[in-house]
Amino acid sequence: MPGLLRGLARTAAIAGTATAVSNRVSRRQGQRWSRQEDEQYAQQQQHDTPPPQSAAAPARDAVTQLKELAELKAQGVLTDAEFEAEKAKILAS
Repeated sequence: MPGLLRGLARTAAIAGTATAVSNRVSRRQGQRWSRQEDEQYAQQQQHDTPPPQSAAAPARDAVTQLKELAELKAQGVLTDAEFEAEKAKILAS
């Protein structure tokens, strides 16, 4: 009978140690995964939020815009139709 009790006590000690180690590993993994999720969330928030805008840039005057548009047309970058469409946009604003 003493051998049986000693065997049971040893089994209980081993099982208790195994349970404690398993719980500790699970907690560590949970904490590690939680930190990784928090970091990923923070990175996603940085990418999702638009950068703060500074004070509104002064609108370029229509004359300057039309001159630049005329230069692009003269260089052959814009067709007549594109030039007219952009000119209409500038004059409408």
